[in-house]
Amino acid sequence: MIKEYKFKAEELEAQILHLTEKGITELSVTDEKTARDKKRLLRLMKLVSQYAPGVFVSFLTDASVIDRELISAAGDIFCSFDIPLECSQKGGKLLFDKKFYANKARLLNEAGLVFGVQLTYATVPGDSLKLFMERLDFAVQQYPNHIDFPQTESDITGEDFASAFEPKVSGTFSAADIRYCRDAAFACRTFYTSGRAVPWFLSVLKPLRIYPSRFFADFAEWQRVNNCSYKSGFNPESENHKSIEKMQLLFLDEKYEEKHCHNLITLVHDIVAINGAMSRLAGEGEESVITTSYNPDDLLGPEAMDLISFAEDVCMEHCKVKIFSNGEYPDYAVQ
Repeated sequence: MIKEYKFKAEELEAQILHLTEKGITELSVTDEKTARDKKRLLRLMKLVSQYAPGVFVSFLTDASVIDRELISAAGDIFCSFDIPLECSQKGGKLLFDKKFYANKARLLNEAGLVFGVQLTYATVPGDSLKLFMERLDFAVQQYPNHIDFPQTESDITGEDFASAFEPKVSGTFSAADIRYCRDAAFACRTFYTSGRAVPWFLSVLKPLRIYPSRFFADFAEWQRVNNCSYKSGFNPESENHKSIEKMQLLFLDEKYEEKHCHNLITLVHDIVAINGAMSRLAGEGEESVITTSYNPDDLLGPEAMDLISFAEDVCMEHCKVKIFSNGEYPDYAVQ
């Protein structure tokens, strides 16, 4: 049975000294004041490094405090950043600084750190369906490990879920717009985050020639038809990854058929399967053997960033691939 402890912000530093003895393996720091305080974040990271090096810590972090010093400290511990993508207002218009957030994401990606982003909709004046979908498209382009939607994440399901987390209709959001955002957000949570799609999502999306937000909206409709939308009580976070991978492949088959990309379906299956197996090894310690139609060196190499060129230039090679841990990190071998 998993025990859950909650600490007040002022207790956190003292509690870090005792995390290991209490058997705590994961810690979420969600205090908004701490998220904007670089000095405190550095202090917390130092304490974790000294007293709880085996604990995974997720830090709610304001993008303004992310710099090379903070990134360097984060590299000494097992952690991730959760970064709200926020808008500002100027002259009655809603502004979203893509360059600012892209630069922060670049620093994190260059350092090989795990980070996620948080998106909201219909919560500030001037927001609209179009602007939210643009923020979602932008977020995916930054390669976040996960994309969270605080408005729609809860243990509540079905109609209770809908009524509890539906924002108030604003002047720029109709009720239909809000439903559209909510459905796309839930689809993203399912396909991208719970589906662990970050390593391959953009490369698999490219041949379809559609924006991520449109893809998630289409997947939301697929979920509705297949009785796995939020209204059905489906909870992506409680599903095992293999079941979500099956959903991903079924939907991708439909989209690739629809876009007349039949010749790429085998390649897509290989890329999703090998990355999925690697993620389950890293996440659940699950070793496995999979079969692929291409060599894993190619599937996990830079060639896989462009599926059309890959299919034209790389020869098919039926392989039986063992996914295992070499004691330090996930590895693979052709049997």
